[in-house]
Amino acid sequence: MELKLIDDNGRSSANVSASETLFGREYNEALVHQVVTAYLANARSANRAQKARSDVAKSTRKPWRQKGTGRARAGMASSPLWRGGGKIFPNSPEENFSHKINRKMYRAGIGAILSQLVRENRLSVVENFVVDAPKTKILAQKLKDMGLDQVMIITDNIDENLYLSSRNLPLVKVVEAGYADPVSLMRFANVLITRNALAKMEEMLA
Repeated sequence: MELKLIDDNGRSSANVSASETLFGREYNEALVHQVVTAYLANARSANRAQKARSDVAKSTRKPWRQKGTGRARAGMASSPLWRGGGKIFPNSPEENFSHKINRKMYRAGIGAILSQLVRENRLSVVENFVVDAPKTKILAQKLKDMGLDQVMIITDNIDENLYLSSRNLPLVKVVEAGYADPVSLMRFANVLITRNALAKMEEMLA
């Protein structure tokens, strides 16, 4: 299939051939949902912890005698039923949130996302994308001239000037082709990819 190659002014200058497998796939909503969910789950770190009844700093003495008080039976103040007691099923730092997803499914999910971006005219290909100096203003003006905002820029190798220029732009993200994740591909309104990065993604995913 053919993708439009744009210049620095956002005008279409030529066409570039692209993999039908990666950019001409039908959109599979269930698969994309599974890929995105797995990516977010695998990024979680189990750093939360709650105390069980054995971990709470409470006395193990029986609060009152078993019978004759008119109150409910109670064995110790660390009971989960009491305020300040331990949790019945506490969260543990050893929790495993990871989801397993097959490599073939991941590639198909990324292909479905990229294909949908092409259908919605949200993916643009450029021959090369660099900035002359590490200035945020230069990058912002260049993207404005191309008619792009809220853009994810995918390059084969990140230029230092480009990286430094993008750090203060909250709606711009610069990544190498190998680090293009499904969440960012769906979150940004536009995706700008260089020609070399396109070839690298086809090599990895097609």
